[in-house]
Amino acid sequence: MLEGHKKRWLWPTPECWPEKHKDRLLPAIKPFHHAIALLAMCTALFLGGCAAIPGSHLKVDKPEKSADSVELPDIVRVHAIDTGLLSVKPAAAPPVPQELLQVSDEYDYLVGAGDVLNITVWGHPELTIPAGSMRSATEAGNWVHADGTIFYPYVGKLEVTGMNVAMVRDEITKKLRRYIEDPQVDVTVAAFRSQRVYVTGAVNQPGPLPISNVPLRLLDAISASGDVSPEADWQRAKLTRDGKEYPLSLASLYVDGNTEQNILLKHGDVLHVPNNNDSKVFVLGEVRKPSKVMMDRNGLTLAGALADAGSINELSANARGIFVLRAGEENGEPRVDVFQLNARNATALVLADHFIMQPRDIVYVTAAPIARWNRLISNLLPTINALYLGARTDAEIKDM
Repeated sequence: MLEGHKKRWLWPTPECWPEKHKDRLLPAIKPFHHAIALLAMCTALFLGGCAAIPGSHLKVDKPEKSADSVELPDIVRVHAIDTGLLSVKPAAAPPVPQELLQVSDEYDYLVGAGDVLNITVWGHPELTIPAGSMRSATEAGNWVHADGTIFYPYVGKLEVTGMNVAMVRDEITKKLRRYIEDPQVDVTVAAFRSQRVYVTGAVNQPGPLPISNVPLRLLDAISASGDVSPEADWQRAKLTRDGKEYPLSLASLYVDGNTEQNILLKHGDVLHVPNNNDSKVFVLGEVRKPSKVMMDRNGLTLAGALADAGSINELSANARGIFVLRAGEENGEPRVDVFQLNARNATALVLADHFIMQPRDIVYVTAAPIARWNRLISNLLPTINALYLGARTDAEIKDM
């Protein structure tokens, strides 16, 4: 009796129904049988292919793998974001190469072609061209010609390129002794035109900057260029000298006070401050505002990236499934590092504030199982309702 009872409720076929109820139940259940049959047919068509589904289709053969491709699981490494991060100090900026380190005491300006020298012989105004009210010191000075020479009375043609002002003064004094007893000579640079550096990229006033007798360092060049623009990448500045590139960190200099990054610039240097277009992190999945998050001069942490994306969606997110995907290389081979944060306990978000993001990282927050199930049901319900109503309408028409 119990088995028959179970059979009737587990599989309510018409054979199990009492005779007195068949006339009432058959018309009511008949539309469901039609709906289930139609749903099964649609499922079979869907599983069999997309040819019966409206819309454009693209059918391709199985692609051939390239010779240097590898299986994705072979290059993926999964790491847990755990309390070990609390003892890890932020990565320091790369050390400045020794060839860039020069103290100001070693600096001396050397005269070059295009400079204008102001030469004064005290007690002999006939040898000094006065500037006057109509002429500036630059206009009244001695211009260094393209061949590196100047002309001065009683001295004649004098090679001055590569010399500092003290050396030029001594050379003029030595030659004037033939005509003047104990000449008192003073030499200054009236216009610095021979040497310059170039500041390019995300600064407010990019362009060339002259090098003078005052040492020009990185901070001075940035300030003279109107400071960095809001779009600047503070982590990846670059200095090009003699065809070689050196990475520099403005964040280490401005934020951390690392004066080692404040290098002394030389003639021909090109300082480039890149745009932060590539310094972005992509936040996807179960967050309120999936978006790309730009990194600022202080960098970006996982907690900051989630906050800028509106935080995780508490109604649908799986707190155990917060992932950071990072592409890179190891020993010349491609590698994908996946970092997982289990934020089931909200205090674990402290770890997220210690996890430093890198440019082009992808943050993905997975959906909770119940959210995925609800989405499946919500997608199926309209189809089931339509099939049921259509089948019931057909049954009512046949019964008429």
